Amino acid sequence: MGVLADSQKEGFGSSWGGLKSLVRRKQVDSAHSKRSGHHQLAKELTVPHLIAIGVGSTIGAGVYILVGTVAREHSGPALAISFLIAGIAAALSAFCYAELASRCPSAGSAYHYSYICVGEGVAWLIGWALILEYTIGGAAVARGISPNLALLFGGEDSLPIFLSRQYIPGLDVVVDPCAAILVFIVTGLLCVGIKESTFAQGIVTTANVCAMIFVIVAGGYLGYNTGWAGYKLPTGYFPFGVDGMFAGSATVFFAYIGFDSVASTAEEVKNPQRDLPLGIATALSICCGLYMLVSMVIVGLVPYYAMDPDTPISSAFASHGMQWAAYIITIGAVTALCSTLMGSLLPQPRILLAMARDGLLPSFFSDVNKSSQVPIKSTLATGLVAATLSFFMDVSQLAGMVSVGTLLAFTMVAISVLILRYVPPDEVPFPSSLQESIDSVTLRYSQRISGKNPEANPETSTFVDSSQPLLGNKNVAVDCLITEKQEAQAYWTLTEQNRRKIAGWTIMLLCVGAFGLTFAASNVWIPSLIRLTCCGVGGVLLLSGLIVLTCIDQDDARHNFGHTGGFICPFVPLLPIVCILINVYLLINLGAATWARVSVWLLIGVVVYVFYGRSHSSLLDAVYVPAAHADEIYRSSGDSLA
Repeated sequence: MGVLADSQKEGFGSSWGGLKSLVRRKQVDSAHSKRSGHHQLAKELTVPHLIAIGVGSTIGAGVYILVGTVAREHSGPALAISFLIAGIAAALSAFCYAELASRCPSAGSAYHYSYICVGEGVAWLIGWALILEYTIGGAAVARGISPNLALLFGGEDSLPIFLSRQYIPGLDVVVDPCAAILVFIVTGLLCVGIKESTFAQGIVTTANVCAMIFVIVAGGYLGYNTGWAGYKLPTGYFPFGVDGMFAGSATVFFAYIGFDSVASTAEEVKNPQRDLPLGIATALSICCGLYMLVSMVIVGLVPYYAMDPDTPISSAFASHGMQWAAYIITIGAVTALCSTLMGSLLPQPRILLAMARDGLLPSFFSDVNKSSQVPIKSTLATGLVAATLSFFMDVSQLAGMVSVGTLLAFTMVAISVLILRYVPPDEVPFPSSLQESIDSVTLRYSQRISGKNPEANPETSTFVDSSQPLLGNKNVAVDCLITEKQEAQAYWTLTEQNRRKIAGWTIMLLCVGAFGLTFAASNVWIPSLIRLTCCGVGGVLLLSGLIVLTCIDQDDARHNFGHTGGFICPFVPLLPIVCILINVYLLINLGAATWARVSVWLLIGVVVYVFYGRSHSSLLDAVYVPAAHADEIYRSSGDSLA
């Protein structure tokens, strides 16, 4: 019979039932299933649209400031190498995203993948963290537009009164009407349709890219005429050493976060198996190339120690008599912020939509407008919250919380790739309404195995010939010896069940090892003996896990898991393991204050899940059956699954 997801019905007790709900996994959307009562999102996006979303979401105004800070404090003239290393590190996550997005092309991004590969509890935390990421990120970006916009009008106080920031003494806050208005404009644009909003984002992103190309071309011309003064220094190319260059890479890594927005639109892509990997890879390549070229030009124009940390690009041109270039650079910064704002507000309604479809949030968020095929209610809710935050609060001090959501998602996507390759889900959830079909199919399979119905499948059935005696003339002692020998061989043979157990435990210990190694390496306050011990144990777990996963076979089910025919992540298990190590290291180094704030948000999420999500989950009464039985159950029921 099928196995009920709610273990309380199995008699294990309510406490175990509560824990088991955390690991129940949903099915990849298949050709057999459709969501009754829900309209699908519009399939309008192609590769150019995805590139616009990826580049627009990734290249923010930070690059116009980041090059100065990182060059002065970490990398020096080697800033371009720092960007290259960070780009390679981001590409590791991009490879993992590309495979999962093409296999599981549905709204929800990392939340969706975690729900399929890991379980409901982890998926909820990832989705809850992504909600925080996009809300805080959108508000922070909107808050940064008005100061840059004011520069185009002549100065800090040049904006019209209804757009300029105002201090309210009674509330002791500085309100920003411009930020709130821009959020509402972007929200309205997102409600019109995915194709229209992406086209607008493409226009704004093109303006930003043109501004960066101007910096590269004009800066290259100046550097050629002036002899690249920034590279002719007695301190050499690595003034802070190789360690400084790597420290700079860790800092500029956050300039690449944003390409995951492409994965959130997977359900709206016409040909996800082909277009999603191309869109993610092309967007990341363009961003990395632009970052490297801009940094090479700027650190060559001005010595790294003389760069202005606040306006490095504008001051570099001004030092060569091109003050007018500041206007073009400011336009680039404004357009970069606008495209990033659109990239921040676009994914969150789709996260809310996916979580509501799964029953973890109220169904209000899963409604899709019939005409525009956009989740308008979720989009409006997202815009309203982001506009309110950007109007009343300066959320720049909360910017680190944005990175937590992104890095948690990156880490979980890498873990999901390992699970998909070595221990993919071998059971499929079905609604309890199909219990009759499930019982019928399960009974037929049981009869085939026991030999009671050999005609059903003579190739795989085993049955006993009743015309022969059970013992006959065979030597019982010899048979016993042969049986014992076979059992001994089976004990030492790696069966499929044992392989899955070993792979599952290895993946878990890999994560423990990555955390132990990075935590001990990052916290110098830990006593030396304990620190070295933790580093050694963590390193042994990582290396052992890599060796074990490399030696054992990957699961054959990976060939038909989800939607096949798309991108396949290379160098598994090495690539996902390195990705996990990098992302965990960056997570630990975000600081205690950031983690304290995030912990409060995650604790609120736990409360919401316990009192609402767990009891409303669409898998609450699901019946799990072996994946091999799924197609026959679909045919037997003749119904479409919700």
